Amino acid sequence: MIKTEGLTKVFHAEDVETVALNKVDFTVERGDFVAVMGPSGCGKTTLLNILGMIDNEYSGEYYFLEEEVSKQSENNKTDLRKEHIGFVFQNFNLIDELTVWENIELPLIYLGWKKKARRQRVEEVINSLQITHRKNLFPIQLSGGQQQRVAVARAVVCKPALILADEPTGNLDSMHGEEVMNMLNELNKDGTTIIMVTHSQRDATYSNRIVHLFDGQIINENLNKLL
Repeated sequence: MIKTEGLTKVFHAEDVETVALNKVDFTVERGDFVAVMGPSGCGKTTLLNILGMIDNEYSGEYYFLEEEVSKQSENNKTDLRKEHIGFVFQNFNLIDELTVWENIELPLIYLGWKKKARRQRVEEVINSLQITHRKNLFPIQLSGGQQQRVAVARAVVCKPALILADEPTGNLDSMHGEEVMNMLNELNKDGTTIIMVTHSQRDATYSNRIVHLFDGQIINENLNKLL
């Protein structure tokens, strides 16, 4: 599904250059659940942003679904991201002025789904994630765990092939964090590929592979023997 070759990202600030990623070779197969770990500033989120086609300023090669991403037009990259990738962020990134239902429905509107199809799909997702009773509430009326549950629902409503999760339990207590990780685990069992950036050793145990980054380079990776 994903392959990078020599992926390099350099940030420029006045006379200072910071190498965020240094010739990273990385492969993810369909159905993988990969945890990316390492200290702050090692390039984890930068890698996720490039894989999600949010950051397009890099050198090296990035293949997504066997197509070289840098050779795609901006419109094609936007379409690839909308149709195939779901995002889960540490800070939820819900829209405060929209209800739970409206937040989850929004990606389908962007994709041009008809109203009836949107309604059916949102109902499926909120039922499966057990948030039907909160569908008319606003994010401010929800706990952190509930907000992240809505964020996961929004990420999966388009049935993406890939979910990119950046510290998905970073703002949650242990109980709500475990709920979110169980949801991601179930999605992976259903065939969704997941790449998750995390500092949490506990969260990493849900993955089937752990990649360790340090100073912008992969220093080791291993199969997760705890599953």
